[in-house]
Amino acid sequence: MEQLLHFVANHPILFVLFGAVLIALIANEVHGNLTGGKRLGTAEAVRLINDREPLIVDVRTSADFKRGHLLNALNLPIAKIEEQIGVLGKDKSRPVLVYCALGSSSVAAVDKLRKNGFTEAYPLQGGINNWQASNLPVTVK
Repeated sequence: MEQLLHFVANHPILFVLFGAVLIALIANEVHGNLTGGKRLGTAEAVRLINDREPLIVDVRTSADFKRGHLLNALNLPIAKIEEQIGVLGKDKSRPVLVYCALGSSSVAAVDKLRKNGFTEAYPLQGGINNWQASNLPVTVK
């Protein structure tokens, strides 16, 4: 404890910057939870896919979808998701995993799905880029 106080006394600017970064990280997590609900990491998404067989929705463009997507994914571009929401079926209690390229558009898509009655819709944190970075499979079929 004494060393910490000594460090703070000798380096107040570093201590203030550390505090600012810590507050920014906490605020980002709180904001994400308030606006987009729970975001699933790749491990959680794999568990959801294996255990509960969710609908998987890719909200990227058709061209991006054709270059590679998760197995059994439906392509509903974010711009047309509300028009084509009927494609997802009538079972609105079935979980839905939504992803985009980086994870930001999927949060908006999840919000639209929830407004249309889908109770369990989850964005994939980091999108398909994070999925591929985790060496998880994609398909072009």
